[in-house]
Amino acid sequence: MLLDAQIYFEAVRAAIRRARRCIFILSWDIDSRMCLVPEGAGDGYPEPLGDFLHAVVAERRDLHAYVLNWDFTMLYAMEREWLPAYHLGWRTHRRLHFLMDGRHPVGASHHQKVIVIDDALAFVGGLDLTSARWDTPAHAAVDVRRQDVDGKAYAPFHDVQAAVDGDAARALGVLCRDRWRRAGGCEPVEAISARMNVWPDRLDADLSDVPVAIARTLPAFGGRPSVNEIRQLHLDAIASAHESLLFENQYFTSGLIADALARRLAEPLGPEVLLISPNKQSGWLEEVTMGVLRARLHDRLRRADTHHHYRMMSPQLDGPDDGTLNVHSKVFFADDRLLSIGSANLSNRSMACDTECNLCVEAVGEDHQRRRIAAGIVHMRARLLAEHLAEEPEVVQKVFSEKGLLTAAQHLSQRPRYLVVLDPIAAPELDALIPQQSLFDPEEPIDPEALITRLVPRESREALVRRLVGLVMLTALLIAAVIILRTTPLQAYLNLHALVVFAGDLRELALAPLWIVLAFVIGGLLMVPVTLLIAATGMVFGTFPGAWYALAGAVLSAATGYLLGEMLGRDTVRRLMGARIRRLSLRIARRGVIAMIIVRTLPLAPYSVVNIVAGASHIRQSDFLVGTVIGMLPGIFLTTTFAEHLVMAIYQPSHQTLGILMIVVLLLIAVAIATANMIRRQQRYR
Repeated sequence: MLLDAQIYFEAVRAAIRRARRCIFILSWDIDSRMCLVPEGAGDGYPEPLGDFLHAVVAERRDLHAYVLNWDFTMLYAMEREWLPAYHLGWRTHRRLHFLMDGRHPVGASHHQKVIVIDDALAFVGGLDLTSARWDTPAHAAVDVRRQDVDGKAYAPFHDVQAAVDGDAARALGVLCRDRWRRAGGCEPVEAISARMNVWPDRLDADLSDVPVAIARTLPAFGGRPSVNEIRQLHLDAIASAHESLLFENQYFTSGLIADALARRLAEPLGPEVLLISPNKQSGWLEEVTMGVLRARLHDRLRRADTHHHYRMMSPQLDGPDDGTLNVHSKVFFADDRLLSIGSANLSNRSMACDTECNLCVEAVGEDHQRRRIAAGIVHMRARLLAEHLAEEPEVVQKVFSEKGLLTAAQHLSQRPRYLVVLDPIAAPELDALIPQQSLFDPEEPIDPEALITRLVPRESREALVRRLVGLVMLTALLIAAVIILRTTPLQAYLNLHALVVFAGDLRELALAPLWIVLAFVIGGLLMVPVTLLIAATGMVFGTFPGAWYALAGAVLSAATGYLLGEMLGRDTVRRLMGARIRRLSLRIARRGVIAMIIVRTLPLAPYSVVNIVAGASHIRQSDFLVGTVIGMLPGIFLTTTFAEHLVMAIYQPSHQTLGILMIVVLLLIAVAIATANMIRRQQRYR
């Protein structure tokens, strides 16, 4: 068991230097610029990860490296290295193979963190080879080595990794090859048949000659069934524990795990449950989503804990800041019998949606072997707790044996390192906003086709294709108009210069943004198509800040329509708009934010009509507005970009403006075709 990234990153670098045949790196995130040893490895190879891998592969003609990274969504674009395929693929040696893994269901991710060297040594856990992960077990408040790739300091960071060799490493090599092939990679080389010794010299083993199990989560995809070994492992361990369950995890949002724990907490002689969790989630977005879900489950367990066997605690540090330790690990112990280290969080995603990999050790076999393995598990558990309590592992285990898990954690919590009781509570407004099954933590892979089938009335789906085709035809007509105006005598009869000057004058007005926003409100009441208003805003103000003005106007117009529908009431709106709108109203009311995102993304009904229907359907206003913003934002940016470059193409044509214009048009056509095909398949299977 490797505590924190310092020892892990050093071990990885040492092992890669010894590689002779193949290196596999499976990751959720990777950054070619990060340095495995911040103070300098001094081993004669370049320090940055990408250059280091390139140099090692280049000097050994039989060595191949395979780097697989999640093909991440744009939600994470600002946190990651841009163009990783260039830095780890195109720019490096031809035997350094790099691939972005997008072979997973919609909304899922590749989350395994596995490194295998020559099928002889493997690492599995919660750590990626990326920026802002390195730290030492001391977690000093100030450490000049703890800087990201941009040279900015970050807070103390805690994670856990496991290292194995022998049969376990060979089995993980099989896992890596299978994942590489599933992601569409080239056929990887096989390892050298002779046994290699690449175990780092400075790495001491906690257990030897021990069976190791590999537990996985693989969602159903591409005709292959799902694999839910990690979920079943957790449920079996919780059900069979006698004395204690210790979890250390970045998240706690799985209702299934919470239900299993609640059943054990209801038992008078059930096991003690200690959940070590970060004091706060990373960033505002996680705090208002995963943080709210954690608070709900914690409240459920607290109410179920009638025998005082449960506690959630957070590691605290003395220092100039708030003393928070960023807990990123995914570890659990069941009694003295079972240990699991890996990539899987206590979340719905990790139990069913994302690809995950955990290593597990269980005290099994003959009595002497079982006692030896149990002693190793006990020592590793004491090591983990000792880091948080600034104590020696032997002291921690002695108090644990005498007083039990919860009392030991409380008794040994003294400054400068300690565990503080954590009682997360969700703010009422956030608790009301976040749905029970958050899109950020789905209980099963998201099926977009089934989602549309459930949320969108059949007649609206049938009309959708016609609407999208009409949108594409309108776009084609605008492009044709540009060509005609530039290549025929008609341009002499249209004073484009005057139009551009007028737009410029309008843009310079002091209260122009206010007038634009009011125009959206008035236009919405008069049933003016919102797309036309957005395009006009883009023509006058450009993509930026036109998109933000259009978003503000669209949201205010939506809120006005919502209030109007609320005042008119359901019966009045139904009589005015008919049965089809009534069915749309029922779906909006039941599905909340998700329904609004779908309705805003797809042109199912006029914008103003949807606003009024939403108000009459009594959907929560917060759900309505959040769904409107999320659903409208991509289309607004696309439309304002198109409008701005359309004007530029007319007035000052260039290869750049025409190229961007054509890209936007192709995007519109691609969306139309993809959506039409999706709907056609749904209708075929109904």
